[in-house]
Amino acid sequence: MNSVSARHITPTDIERIVPFEVLIDRIAADRESAWISCRRMLHAAPEPSGQETATSQFIVSRLSTPLITAAIPPRGVGVIADLKIGAVTEATRVIAVRADIDALRMPDKKSVAYCSGRAGLAHACGHDAHTTVVLATAELLQTVARTSQESELPAIHIRFLFQAAEETGEGALWMIEDGGLEGVSAILGLHVDPQIRAGRIGIRYGVLTAQVDELHFVVEGRGGHAARPQHTTDPIAAAVMLISTLYQTIPRQADALTPTVFTIGSVHGGTASNIIPDRVEISGTLRTTDAETRLRVIGLIRHTCEAISLTTGSKIDVGFSSPLGSVINDPVVTSAFEASARQVVGDQGIVIIEKPSMGGEDFANYIDRVRGAQIRLGCAGEQSDWPLLHSPVFDIDEKAIAVGARVMARTALLLAMIARD
Repeated sequence: MNSVSARHITPTDIERIVPFEVLIDRIAADRESAWISCRRMLHAAPEPSGQETATSQFIVSRLSTPLITAAIPPRGVGVIADLKIGAVTEATRVIAVRADIDALRMPDKKSVAYCSGRAGLAHACGHDAHTTVVLATAELLQTVARTSQESELPAIHIRFLFQAAEETGEGALWMIEDGGLEGVSAILGLHVDPQIRAGRIGIRYGVLTAQVDELHFVVEGRGGHAARPQHTTDPIAAAVMLISTLYQTIPRQADALTPTVFTIGSVHGGTASNIIPDRVEISGTLRTTDAETRLRVIGLIRHTCEAISLTTGSKIDVGFSSPLGSVINDPVVTSAFEASARQVVGDQGIVIIEKPSMGGEDFANYIDRVRGAQIRLGCAGEQSDWPLLHSPVFDIDEKAIAVGARVMARTALLLAMIARD
């Protein structure tokens, strides 16, 4: 597998992209308002995971240029686009730039002209901004290619991946199946962060996001009349005991120095106030940042289910699904991001992230296979209580878009150049 060589980014490496920085920044200044309009169009027309057909077609239409070939995979969602500069061959290492394009199934309650026009759907996680940043990055890099001499930018291959279904954890695997990582040396990603002001970039080396497991419990027993619980095993009581025990036990058993989050998000059982049901279904999530801790907690959950089943007489089964690994930022790719970001926002604009997020991100599926890293793109405005991700009033300070594109374009160029060494 091709890969960017595992060496530190040097000042000499940075000098290679200096001749193009003025052009990148000038184009960004000229095109910023158009990019904001693009983002607003996407924001107003959200599509849920796996159904992003119109979004995919919109992306292809924006990428249709002589220098970029763009196609929607046969599954009908997502876009793979390639920019080739110079004498590109099959041996040329590819730098991939990824955006996620799906929206959340939730209302948009903002009072803005570009509020979602589709009931029950909202770009409340910033994927519209991610898509716009990567479209802008493609525009910047193709302009650099068009205006540069071949001797300045020989044999560079940048691939843009617009991935569906990030929110369901399926899309990255779809993109990999569709050939998105073929020949890829390194992959770049970003996520807006409303806890960082727009105009700043968050950088973290190492573990960026948590490992995620979905948990599904089924509590089955003997139901009956609510007035005579002694004739039942009362699966609801067993479910309550299970949840309470897990909430108390996991924090006491997991290593206090290793972040671990266990949350129940769904409980379903019963049809009437005077009937004890035979079955209760519970769903939750486990977030960890360490493989050993994850296995220890999973074992603890299984043991707790067995113990409460024995105590209550109700059978308790637990299943684990949709496992998602941590995003672990590669040091070389992260250092390229940091060097590029410092050129854009200055030293004062760099936020070194001290602790991993407990959120999940299917970008992890890419970096299981190639080197990669994500940055946090500051998107908060001046107000102190800026809405957080997945809020029905989430929005971004749109000056973040040009900042993100300038950083992403520089980083892709830098990695493409050192990949030729």
